[in-house]
Amino acid sequence: MKSKLLAFILVLSLVANAYLLLFEQAPVEGEQIQEMQAQINSLERENKRLETQVIQNNQSLQSYASQLDFYRERVFELENNLQACPAGMQGFATLQAPAVFQNVELERSGPFVREVVSEEGALLNISVETRTGKGRVLVQTTPLMGVIFQDAANTAVFVAQQETGVSLSGSDVIFSITADQEIPGVDGSSAGALMTLLTISAINGTELNDSVTLTGTIDDEGNIGAIGGVFEKATAAEEGGKTLFLLPRENSELVIYNIVERKVGGFTVVERVPEVVDAEEYIEEEVDIDIQYVDTIEDVLRWM
Repeated sequence: MKSKLLAFILVLSLVANAYLLLFEQAPVEGEQIQEMQAQINSLERENKRLETQVIQNNQSLQSYASQLDFYRERVFELENNLQACPAGMQGFATLQAPAVFQNVELERSGPFVREVVSEEGALLNISVETRTGKGRVLVQTTPLMGVIFQDAANTAVFVAQQETGVSLSGSDVIFSITADQEIPGVDGSSAGALMTLLTISAINGTELNDSVTLTGTIDDEGNIGAIGGVFEKATAAEEGGKTLFLLPRENSELVIYNIVERKVGGFTVVERVPEVVDAEEYIEEEVDIDIQYVDTIEDVLRWM
């Protein structure tokens, strides 16, 4: 009798274990697959951001080298001609610029905690003032922001002098970047083209159309380069009342992600499938703001 009871208990235990394996583990494994996919997507975004940062750092090094050569030649000319630095000039220009910042939140799913990174757009108020000085390029951000704008400012002043033929060696150029709230992680180089436009406007004394804004890096030859967060910046521009958004031609292709669910065995796998679309068509349809591509600072001047 005792052996039969033990056998019955053993069979009951096996059945219970089988039930737990079949019906209780599936959701946990499904959650683990989704968690792993989310981590993969997060790592892909981070890898893309780091690749962009490396490219921008290389551009910065090249820009500094070119600027150094330019200012050395300028000093040599002034010394040889025994001429004083040109008299300082007074000027001012301002425009709103779209920017993207990252918002990091922790999300709990059962026993797991994951970091969710999202990107949001915002408008920055950027202005430039030129006044009699010593040829300095100064940047002030209020409140303090996550990325120094100094590199973009130096290149902007360099290109503006080349474009206008006016030397600012006797002037201080002061950029002011303000926002309604603290914005961490702003990509300062993406304001390079707009800062160049502002400097040219301040030199020439021309007014800018405040219903237009732009984004894009600038190199020492006046070429406008690609930036990140295109869709978020376009959305911020439209919400800020802008009707035209000038975009680097290098950003003419936009990658969007479609959520696709598929069954694998007894599990549901959620994937973000990338799709390449035309940036102008997609943004104009989804955001309702006109898009125009630009390649150089001359293109920007024609639109502004």
